[in-house]
Amino acid sequence: MNGKEPNIGLALVPLVILIGAAAMSIFVWDAGMFIPLISGIAAASLIGKILGYQWRDLQGALSDGVSKALPAVFILFIIGTIIGTWILSGVIPTLIYYGLAMINPNFFVPLVCFITGIVALVLGSSFTSIATVGLAFIAIGQGMDFPLPLVAGAVISGAFFGDKLSPLSDTTNVAPAMVGEDLFAHVRYMLWDTIPAFVISLLLYWIVGLNYATSTASVSEINEMMQGLDALFVIHPLLFAIPVFTFFLMLKQYPAIPSLVLIAVIGGITAILVQGSNITQVVQAMTAGYQAESGIEAIDSLLSRGGINSMLNTIGLIIIATALGGVLESTGVFKVIVNTIVARVHSTGSLILSTVLSTFVVAFASGAQFLAIILPARGFLKSYKNFALSPLNLSRSVEAAGTVGINLVPWGVPAVFAAGVFGVPATEFIPFIFFAFLVPLINIVYGYTGFAIKRIPATNYEKKEGMARNVY
Repeated sequence: MNGKEPNIGLALVPLVILIGAAAMSIFVWDAGMFIPLISGIAAASLIGKILGYQWRDLQGALSDGVSKALPAVFILFIIGTIIGTWILSGVIPTLIYYGLAMINPNFFVPLVCFITGIVALVLGSSFTSIATVGLAFIAIGQGMDFPLPLVAGAVISGAFFGDKLSPLSDTTNVAPAMVGEDLFAHVRYMLWDTIPAFVISLLLYWIVGLNYATSTASVSEINEMMQGLDALFVIHPLLFAIPVFTFFLMLKQYPAIPSLVLIAVIGGITAILVQGSNITQVVQAMTAGYQAESGIEAIDSLLSRGGINSMLNTIGLIIIATALGGVLESTGVFKVIVNTIVARVHSTGSLILSTVLSTFVVAFASGAQFLAIILPARGFLKSYKNFALSPLNLSRSVEAAGTVGINLVPWGVPAVFAAGVFGVPATEFIPFIFFAFLVPLINIVYGYTGFAIKRIPATNYEKKEGMARNVY
């Protein structure tokens, strides 16, 4: 691509337009994120033309950006089928049934966060955890009269705790690769920010949850919901075998897409063998989701979901967001913004703060985790060399904002996905994702205090930097 590099003023124009349009669309027009993202693409393309780029170059950048999202798009299609078949087969209803019977309201919200975190740690996938056990917890929470945004926030906090520390997670592998560090060294180093943030989150969920535990649904309401589930489905503990089998596949590190397809198919077969469904019903659940007709509003609203069709809105947003990211990266907008921030760094604390803020800028501009991790990691590596700081500090910081903090972006891929699965607007549950606030904040505090900051001799950096270039 042939074109000039933008100055900082031009570089900020697409971001200002995107964020301004997003604020109006979400809080005033109530029209979602499609128009703001398209506005951002139009602004970025106009800036590209001003800088001398040809339309074919900009179109190629759009395509390159979208191509990076294709693996996630296919996974989302399959997750839609899994939600549909897991409801039709009785797996999710069984999780809800036993959850209503066993969970103590006083500890419900922190347990949601903790259990989802363990599941995500094993699976290495926040999305799969959110769409399976997370959806079950949303139903249980509604049955117990907990605010759904609070429960959703606890689910997402747990899911990204597990995703952040799991060696099976794609983002956890990308971050150290970008700075030339070992995966397990990166995971061990992230314990310093992840464990304190998770413990504080659990404590906050317990405190906040207690305010609602005393006003939870009566025993009769919970019994009514359990009886409704029992009337609609065959409820049996053996249905837990399917989630257990899912854990097994992920532990064996089989490829994600074939594994998820197999899980969806097993869900369909279980629906036929256990629930007496026919093939037509299975295909309909995979395509359009399950439609509950129990006569109980809580059950019908929560179990009428899933299917490929339910993912189309999320997939559309992801495609447009990654297309925008492709244009912003190709025209040098991200590079100029990151370099401008780097030039103002004068201490370890300001370096960590700048890394986190730059990652958030990319996250708000693109909504994509990988861009939010890769671009700052590449842009700041030399600065960490100059300060004689281990690249592990850099990989931890970009994960803090790029993997976890991106959940605070209403149009970001993770928030859009969770909103689609839960049926709760992202702007309502974002204030309750305590973990996403705490992890970046703890990294900034470490930067200014020097606590948990690893330093190495400057001479060791040439080798590290070469490793990062070779990986990329």
